[in-house]
Amino acid sequence: MPATNYLYPNSPEHMTYGGILSYLRAIYTRDLSNVQVAVSGIPYDGAVTNRSGARMGPRAIRAASTQLAELHSFPFGFNLFDHLRLVDYGDCMLDPHHPETLIESIENHITAMLDKGVHPVTLGGDHFVTYPILRAIAKKHGPVCLLHFDAHCDTWEDDGNGLNHGTMFLRAKREGLIDVDHSIQVGIRTYNDSDHGFMILTAPWVHRHGVEQTLQQIYQRIGNRPVYVTFDIDCVDPAFAPGTGTPVVGGLSSAQALELMRGLGPLNSVGMDLVEVAQVYDVSEITAILGATLVHDYLCLLAEKNGAKRKPVGLL
Repeated sequence: MPATNYLYPNSPEHMTYGGILSYLRAIYTRDLSNVQVAVSGIPYDGAVTNRSGARMGPRAIRAASTQLAELHSFPFGFNLFDHLRLVDYGDCMLDPHHPETLIESIENHITAMLDKGVHPVTLGGDHFVTYPILRAIAKKHGPVCLLHFDAHCDTWEDDGNGLNHGTMFLRAKREGLIDVDHSIQVGIRTYNDSDHGFMILTAPWVHRHGVEQTLQQIYQRIGNRPVYVTFDIDCVDPAFAPGTGTPVVGGLSSAQALELMRGLGPLNSVGMDLVEVAQVYDVSEITAILGATLVHDYLCLLAEKNGAKRKPVGLL
């Protein structure tokens, strides 16, 4: 049952265009007692290789989530907060003038949640922030599978020391943070000389074979192993998500992305992030709204694991 100090998504206390800007109007707190899931932001974009701006992503996603907090969840048909003790944990405090402190700061931020048994859901920020998150996740769970939605493989070579949002998953592999043999990348449409052991479903493959076959490949690759889900918004075509720093044409549609997210319920997920929303390049907030909705639907999957039952309306 929900605690009385949590705001419900359909609370009449706020207009959609007014009020607090926590994610889904959830209580904004660092108190993790009796909490199951904490949404937090990592407003960092110092590792980008093209356009900056993703530091504003957490704020944009929170603002875009207010309409999702107005009604019961679609297509699930339930009040998310009836089944999930969820808070907004705020943003990770970073010192942008001392980038050498970044990795430790983010790792400690996520570890604080994991030590309390709280499931972390993170709003980026550029994609490099996933690397220190994985360091924290691996300390608790050991090497985990990576389910990686992206236009880019992010496994290019570097010196293993820099801050680069295109190299961190090769670094994570070499440090033993991820189980590459059971990891999968979806939506890729950039070239690398090596797949480094990842299974790759390119965007053209997804377009040809569809959502159901894509989900089957994900299930078979990962099974019931612990998996971390990371979703770079540029996995989606810039026609649907222009507000990002490294857009690549030919990507997934917003409808495909949502259906894939809604199909991840059978997985044993231990955390999730949504990264690379760059508000300054967005059009009518469509990228931020999509990002907020993808996170919302992931949270609904966690609610279902807590006993929530879908009550769909209409033909699905």
